Amino acid sequence: MAVTQQEIENRLWDSADELRVAMPEAQYSSVVFPLMFWKYLSDTWEHHHQEFLDENDLGSLSAEEAREIEYRDYQSFKIPFIYPGTVAERRASWSSILATITQPGLGQRIRASLQAIETANPDKFSRLFGSMTWTSEEVLSGEVLAAVMQAMDRTPKMHEGNMTHDVLGGAYEYLLKRFSDGSGTRAGQFFTPREVVELLVEVLDPKGHESVYDPTCGSGGMLIASANLLKAHGGRGYTLKLYGQEAVADTAGVARMNLFMHNLTEFQVEVGDTLKDPRFRKPDGSVATFDVILSNPPYSLKWKPWTNDPRALGGVAPQSSADWAFVQHMIASMDPNKGRAGVVLPHGVLFRGGQEAAIRRRVLDDNLLEAVIGLPANLFYSTSIPTAILVFRAPGTKTLERQEGVLFIDASKRFAKAKNRNILTNSDIADTVTAYHSKFDADGNPVDPAGEGGLTARLVPTTEIVANGYDLNIGRYIKQAAAAQEDLGTLIDAYTIARAERQKTEQHMLAVLAAAGVEGFDE
Repeated sequence: MAVTQQEIENRLWDSADELRVAMPEAQYSSVVFPLMFWKYLSDTWEHHHQEFLDENDLGSLSAEEAREIEYRDYQSFKIPFIYPGTVAERRASWSSILATITQPGLGQRIRASLQAIETANPDKFSRLFGSMTWTSEEVLSGEVLAAVMQAMDRTPKMHEGNMTHDVLGGAYEYLLKRFSDGSGTRAGQFFTPREVVELLVEVLDPKGHESVYDPTCGSGGMLIASANLLKAHGGRGYTLKLYGQEAVADTAGVARMNLFMHNLTEFQVEVGDTLKDPRFRKPDGSVATFDVILSNPPYSLKWKPWTNDPRALGGVAPQSSADWAFVQHMIASMDPNKGRAGVVLPHGVLFRGGQEAAIRRRVLDDNLLEAVIGLPANLFYSTSIPTAILVFRAPGTKTLERQEGVLFIDASKRFAKAKNRNILTNSDIADTVTAYHSKFDADGNPVDPAGEGGLTARLVPTTEIVANGYDLNIGRYIKQAAAAQEDLGTLIDAYTIARAERQKTEQHMLAVLAAAGVEGFDE
């Protein structure tokens, strides 16, 4: 009987929960994901190995012939032996190591197994499992590791004969979200909420056989969402060529495992600082170009500015914030014929002065910016500030209607409240995408307004933006956003007055208490 999504999610969370005695929830992913993927590989290999045994007469084959047939017709990767040629020799599989769970040195055997799998499959699994520091007894005791493995072993066999890749991938994403919900800021560094990713991908609309690139790919969610969207629209998601770069090696491993769990094998995830050392390059040394580029980079990241880099369109972003440097890299990475890029950034990029203003001016003068989409506050795990999606297109690829303008969409009021943050509902996403695709009249207003309210769009002439000093603040161009800003000012004024009244009342209370001889109260 097929395994349900709920069943595998519950079992996997039970295994993660065994770590509560040993480490903060923010660190669960570094242990659970490598173990989960190891079990998936082992279960899959053993499933195909059993098929090979059932379908072949091994008595008529030599050991070499049997091995050749199995790896030609049945297996797509290798599970080798560890400690070969010794009395401790055993296959580097989940079940083999699980059988030794009560023996000392469990972490050491797990580490040896994972390293052996990486070495035996360099094209597929090189550096897949990350640093594996958690296999050290000093970091995680053998008793805790054994408890995690035993709990995870109660999950059904993780192979395609028992569950679909949709279920496997869904379980992986469930854990990503669960870890992020519980651990906040640290998890937000590698996990962008699914609905924000979905909105960005819907806007960029990847097509079959296109290349998709995320220069700050985290756990790979945007790459996976691109394939899922194409599949949902009747296309073949596996035809996309997926590329990602991630600065943190362990997180890059999470991304690779995530992609494999979703049955996406046409990908390349590299480790490195994208601004300092972009790993995807053309033969001449310039950065490689892609059809679709999408990213949610770290906000206001302090960085070492470029000194002589061809990506520095319009100038160099200040040391205090790499926001526009990420944009410049993405613009440089757009295919000149059909490239488009979408990035999620804080509102400061829309109006900050100095070097950022110079870059913004050049981007607008070159007619690269297509749209600015204002999002609600408190959507992310790592920050509560409001953000915006900026959409760019390669020179000359905007539609005729949008050639001399920028589309502004204010979706800041479209959200539902959840436990720890705000979320975008399906209707919020659909209405925002509809607004993005709308036709506009001579005054820049949509011909067919989207949704039931709380969302406003306007196609603003570039001349109006230039007259405003290249300021992209949404409130300058959409009344609803401006009104929201006025409301914020009113709230601040009210807070200031209330705070002054509170201080005045407290001072009076303290004076009365002091006069009565009561001491020990502080401000």
